[in-house]
Amino acid sequence: MTVAILLGAPGAGKGTQAPLLAASLGVPVLASGDLLRGEVASGSDIGREVDAIMRSGELVPDALMARLFLARLDRSDAAAGAILDGFPRTRPQAEALDHALAASGRRVDRALLIEVPIEDLIGRFAGRLICKAGGHVYNEWFKPPRAWGVCDVDGSELVHRADDAEATVRARMEQQLGPLHDVADYYRGQGILIPVDGTRSIDEVAASLLAAVRAPPAPAR
Repeated sequence: MTVAILLGAPGAGKGTQAPLLAASLGVPVLASGDLLRGEVASGSDIGREVDAIMRSGELVPDALMARLFLARLDRSDAAAGAILDGFPRTRPQAEALDHALAASGRRVDRALLIEVPIEDLIGRFAGRLICKAGGHVYNEWFKPPRAWGVCDVDGSELVHRADDAEATVRARMEQQLGPLHDVADYYRGQGILIPVDGTRSIDEVAASLLAAVRAPPAPAR
């Protein structure tokens, strides 16, 4: 089993790269939001616990989030591993995940960091276009629609979001980059962090990520 963490700032391309990498490896993408919604919808014991916490307005504890990921890794489609996207976001979450995995004889094998300079990230958000109907994401420069202003998938209008304005994006980046660096340093200290240049084309970044996952594993920690 290969458990890989995909790290990157907002706009670095995780949402684009995660499914590409997962398809190449034949493993699922495990995203925290999807896991939470799916577990609540299932009506399981953990789902009911999560639902009660979320309804109270509290954050789901790190240890419980780690349990959710561990339970998801036990499903048959994750027998060969999984790509984790959106978790861990903080060092305590990374520690909780390691603890949960170790209890079942598993570990994080790779932490893949898509690196993009902050000014480039801000520019990406400035060019982002969102589909009104389904939320499909495009970019004026990197991923334009086939017909300008029209979603390729459902034909609905594409718009710029107000919270993609430069000042808003810069403030959001400053809040999120600190925890991201802490998580990256945590995995760097374990010898499993692999930075990838995210300023290149989608195909080039995808190839680098795949090569990083397929590289010989780091010694057990």
